[in-house]
Amino acid sequence: MSPQHRLVVDRIKCDGRGLCAELLPELIRLDDWGYPIVNSESVPVHLLPLAQRAVEDCPVLAIALRRSQVKK
Repeated sequence: MSPQHRLVVDRIKCDGRGLCAELLPELIRLDDWGYPIVNSESVPVHLLPLAQRAVEDCPVLAIALRRSQVKK
């Protein structure tokens, strides 16, 4: 089994600044009000550093990376 990561957004905490979408446009887009819509698929390995930066730079800590084990 190998670990997979996916992004999740806490819609209660999020205030719609859009910084995450600027840092990771490959996986996050903004709705009409500026709130993130995340790709529900696993984060590709080559994008993990950018995903981690988006998580760390969120001013309200509303985005997170979740890890799960996926059977191959």
